[in-house]
Amino acid sequence: MKLYTYRSTDQTPQIGIGFKEFPDLLWSLESFGLPYTDMNELIRHVPLDQLLNLINIEKANPQSALKLDTLHLMAPIPHPAQDILCLRINYAEHAVESARFHKDAFIVKQEKAVYFSKRAHTASGPKDSIPLHADLTDSLDYEAELGVIIGKDCKNVKPHDITPATASQYIYGYTVLNDVSARDLQVDHKQWYFGKSLDGFAPMGPCIVTADEISFPPILHISSRINGEPRQQSCTDRLIHPIDEIIAELSSGMTLLAGTIIATGTPAGAGMGYTPPKFLNKGDEVICEIEKIGKLCNIVD
Repeated sequence: MKLYTYRSTDQTPQIGIGFKEFPDLLWSLESFGLPYTDMNELIRHVPLDQLLNLINIEKANPQSALKLDTLHLMAPIPHPAQDILCLRINYAEHAVESARFHKDAFIVKQEKAVYFSKRAHTASGPKDSIPLHADLTDSLDYEAELGVIIGKDCKNVKPHDITPATASQYIYGYTVLNDVSARDLQVDHKQWYFGKSLDGFAPMGPCIVTADEISFPPILHISSRINGEPRQQSCTDRLIHPIDEIIAELSSGMTLLAGTIIATGTPAGAGMGYTPPKFLNKGDEVICEIEKIGKLCNIVD
């Protein structure tokens, strides 16, 4: 099942439900008798197994279907409850290109994951613009990433707890993230927080695909294109630090609340990895795509 957030005709945010059998349609969550309009509230109060029991395609009234292309899609979680948790380098090839861009800032091979957070009080949705922030940066970059949505409060989870059979107990679903970055700010400040947290730097969507739809661990093609030009091409089975280990390590010292968003890192092909770098310019179309989840399309403005 796919979970969307969209604006209705009166501009009120609503949660929508999509089924793979009808890729061009969705149904409002309300039509299934659930009153939630905020994805954070849904995730906190309705566990995934309960949601799957309450909603299925047999209960979808054809008369209540909405055409996806007539709706304004927002980020599936428009207002993350807390900062997005990110991994610095989680594909080996990206480590190599990062080292080329700024040799002192990155380690190509590391045993331990390096975490940072990305402030995103408001996440951008599909077709929302990416602000150029020309007064602050001339090195605007893109990063296609698999986003993991935590499904319940997690504390002291062990890697062996998260298996193909149990993953949906811990993970609500997956989404596409574009970890937009100002590379010069990262270098100048010698850290990631500011350069990755400017307004509009957290495009997300087009939906959350629930964890029951994707085998664990996810093996999904991930890519990005700029103005139609392929830039990133990889697969999520190439993560250096896999999802079960990430959740286990983070939850060993902090509680991961339901609805927490984890950005699992980006593969090679970011703009800084080219010689000369291929940074974003005004008017550029950025498409990040992950197999089985969908396309996230944004224009730099």
